[in-house]
Order: sequence, then C-alpha cells, then structure tokens
Amino acid sequence: MTDIFSAIQRSAIRIKDAIDTKDIGYSQQENSSGETQLQLDIKCDMIIEEEFSNVASIHTIASEEKEHAVMLHENGKYFIAYDPLDGSSLIDVNLSVGSIFGIYENAFGAQNMVASCYVVFGPRVEMVFAHNKVKMHLLQGKDFEFVKEIRLNEKGKLNAPGGTQQNWKSYHKEMVDSFFAEGYRLRYSGGMVPDLHQILLKGGGLFSYPATSDKPKGKLRRLFEVFPFAFIFKKAGGEAIDGKEDLMGLAYADIHDTSPCFFGSRYEVQRVKEVYANN
Repeated sequence: MTDIFSAIQRSAIRIKDAIDTKDIGYSQQENSSGETQLQLDIKCDMIIEEEFSNVASIHTIASEEKEHAVMLHENGKYFIAYDPLDGSSLIDVNLSVGSIFGIYENAFGAQNMVASCYVVFGPRVEMVFAHNKVKMHLLQGKDFEFVKEIRLNEKGKLNAPGGTQQNWKSYHKEMVDSFFAEGYRLRYSGGMVPDLHQILLKGGGLFSYPATSDKPKGKLRRLFEVFPFAFIFKKAGGEAIDGKEDLMGLAYADIHDTSPCFFGSRYEVQRVKEVYANN
C-alpha cells in the first residue's frame, strides 16, 4: 500500500504543476459520459496512469475519463478506480478541485475496498488518505507532511445540497430546507471534493446528491466517487447512504454505474433515513 500512496503523492505534485501551467481549453474528445473533455482532464489522466504503471502491485486501473478498465500488471492485486480531476469545470473561475482514488483488492466492488484517498487542489494542496484511520497530509515544497487525523462530530453545521433544485423530489427539498431552518449554513461549490473536504474538516454536516427527475439513478459514479467517499466518511465516524441503504453495501454492474448519495455525520444521515423511509 505504501507504493500506491507514494504514486498518488507524485501524481498530485505533477497535477498541481499542470493546473498552474496547462491550457484549460476543451479538447475534441468526450469522456465515458459523453462530456467534452478539458485538455487538463486528459493531462491529469495521463499523469496518474503513468505513475501507476510503475507500481507492480497494481493489477488494473479504471478512470472516469476512460470507457474501459486497463490492466497494468498481471501479478498485481490492487484495482484502482479514480477521477483524475473532479470539478475541472471550476478551474477557469479558480475554485478548488480534486482527485479521487478508490483502492480495491483483487477486484472492483465496495466489498473489496481496502483504502481510499482524495487530493484537494486549492490555496493549499491537501491529501486525505483512509486505511484504518483517516489522515490528512499537507504539501510542503515537494513532500506531503502529516497534519492530523480526521474525526467527525455526531452533528455538524454545514449543508451541501447537490443537483438542480427544480429536479428534486418535494420531500427532498423539504428536508434540505429543514436543515437551513435549523441553522445549518449553505456550503456548495459544485466541486464534490472541496465540499466534502470542508464537511470533514469542519466536523460534520450533510452532502447530498439525490435521485432527480433528470438523473433517476443519481449522477455520481460508484467506483470513482461514491464508494471512495463512503469509505472515508465511515472510517471518520460518519455515515454514507443512498437514501435508505449503506452505500458500501451496493453492488455495481458497469464501472461507470452511478448512485444517489448522502454523506454526513450520524445526526444528519439519520434524518435522511427517516425522511426517505416514508417516501
């Protein structure tokens, strides 16, 4: 696992340099979802694949930017699904973005996840790695230094509701509004990584991306985004559900399968369960 952690660190440093200097214009290519890729998405995807190709313990990789998984080393045991640059459309307005990594043993699937990691590229570059505990590291020069362990409180103060409101179910909107009525503060940038990072570092709250009329199966991808953050939130003392079920209990059929998702401290997720149990 140490070799994978080191490869992610090297990737993060190279991606930071690419963000600082690379052309962010659109390419002529589309990703697996039919979205036109930024030049930066393609560059970051290449950086990560290059670094992982040098790690013999990695069997197969799957990227949000690639339609199919790619085998790297036949004798490796780890399968890594990653989103090379989540929220890349925010780069041109200089908001924080991130990379997400789900590390699975022997095969993809939530039941096989053994570690998870994400990197936030903002005013500072921070990396959160979850294995037995959830630990944050800060980039200092060319090295990542351990800062602290992350633990969630029982109840938070932040509310980050994703999806277009006009496509929400009425009961979901009522639930979101009820948190605001309780004094929760809105924190939503459109970037999954910085929004969830903020909830983790501020002690708790709720990030929600429900099933909507235009995305009935949710928008966020299970292997690349949903499972990695579910693993992190649970290891940090929080919870992660699809509205009713534990996200880490979900299966997948295709590497690009999506799911509704709710991440938060226990108080907020319990509220979600109560609301969704009756709808």
